[in-house]
Amino acid sequence: MGNREDLLASAKHCLYEKGYGRTTARDIASGAGVSLAAIGYHYGSKDALLVQALVEAMGEWGTAVGTALASSADIADPKERFVRSWDAMRDSFGTHRGLWTVQFEILGQLESLPKLREQLAEAQKLGRLGLAALFQGKAEHEDTPDELAKGVFYQSLLLGQAAHWLIDPDGVPGGEDYLRAMSLVSGEVLGRP
Repeated sequence: MGNREDLLASAKHCLYEKGYGRTTARDIASGAGVSLAAIGYHYGSKDALLVQALVEAMGEWGTAVGTALASSADIADPKERFVRSWDAMRDSFGTHRGLWTVQFEILGQLESLPKLREQLAEAQKLGRLGLAALFQGKAEHEDTPDELAKGVFYQSLLLGQAAHWLIDPDGVPGGEDYLRAMSLVSGEVLGRP
């Protein structure tokens, strides 16, 4: 690996270990075995590097989750696929705890990080469509209002499940819990038995 790649790897490690706010340029440069000036040369700033590291870490998580959810894609019964998918999602949090911790840390700082806020806002639609495809066992996402609505639902559920896991890993709801809750709420809201 070159200095650019070493810096990115070090930044990801720092995000997982120290979080966004406590990571210094010196931490990243030391971890990469390069000078502080290398950060500016390759990425422009520490914040730009950390944003790139976060984006790459999210991509790695997405790949890992996609692999885990692929085992549920062939399940014909949508209820069973839903349950297994959410159980797999819950199980992914332990491996990626640092990623979820740093994401919730960043949410609290978005007012002072306008560039990051803008990048996250731009990624929302694609992320939602990707989640809709993942949870439905589809290889590709479709850019339709219905798929986007499903993605909003899945994203909201995912963020809630991640928050539950960070607070109480042993008490996180699983797929059966969500399926039951969805049935109860939809029955009340839509007037279904």
